[in-house]
Amino acid sequence: MKVWDVVIVGAGPAGLAAGIYAGRSQLKTLILDQMMPGGQLLITEQIENYPGFYEGITGFELSEKMRQHAEKFGAVFENGQLVSGVSLEGDVFVVKTESGEVRGKTLIWAAGSTPRKLNVPGEAEFVGRGVSYCAVCDGAFFRDRTVAVVGGGDSALEEALYLTKFASKVYLIHRRDKFRAVKIIQDRVSRNEKIVPVMNKVVVSINGTQFVESLTLKDTETGELSELPVDGVFIFIGNEPNTSAVAHLVDTTEDGFIVTDDEMRTRTPGLFAAGDVRHKSLRQVVTAAADGAIAAMSATKYLEEKEG
Repeated sequence: MKVWDVVIVGAGPAGLAAGIYAGRSQLKTLILDQMMPGGQLLITEQIENYPGFYEGITGFELSEKMRQHAEKFGAVFENGQLVSGVSLEGDVFVVKTESGEVRGKTLIWAAGSTPRKLNVPGEAEFVGRGVSYCAVCDGAFFRDRTVAVVGGGDSALEEALYLTKFASKVYLIHRRDKFRAVKIIQDRVSRNEKIVPVMNKVVVSINGTQFVESLTLKDTETGELSELPVDGVFIFIGNEPNTSAVAHLVDTTEDGFIVTDDEMRTRTPGLFAAGDVRHKSLRQVVTAAADGAIAAMSATKYLEEKEG
């Protein structure tokens, strides 16, 4: 069976950047992803802070450029590949997918993260019927309707702004008295008449019959319960890293993020981590791309030292 120089799991910005740098280093490079290349870029309408694109660029356009760049240097993509496990045979990584196994001399884990759930009654029941984790995907279904966004960081506020293109009113629910988003985004929110901040509140249940009809909120200071009529709720309270397949090969934080050194090395030789799965202070497209580049160059150095 063919053994690749590097197998990259995840085709978000970290995996795509790793593919570019690995391919350019003449490594035989395979990139696996359970969907299509782009990762969370695909659900990001506009990116304003990626260097060189001062007028902004859509997430889809940026991911396409990165994919084409990786392919130019010889990276091979296999989409629709959900990785179920990783093991070692000697010093070769065996990556198990739904369609079989692939082998690599090195492995770059860039599998990203998935939206964190509220874990309240009604959330699971109403997914696709008023509960969403992607405004770009589902916002158009709520034209001229009332929705709520849960969260207080950059993503929550940016998604609330996006939803004002469709919804007649957007409640922005946050458990504290101040948002955590950067000031420029907070300023945009405060200027938007469609957005109504709902501070010091948490969602305790999502209610409805066939579709979402209301939220039950609890005041974080008084404990008082209240009902908020809405047609939909978009949840942006952070993400959980996709690390289960390699958990036995890496060290993680209490939150499950992979611990690496500055070279993206994990505790297992030949295994590197990059992007949102990694313990870091800033999770942005540019930092994910940087992680991927470093991981690929570290993999190159590892192979050079190992093989001579």
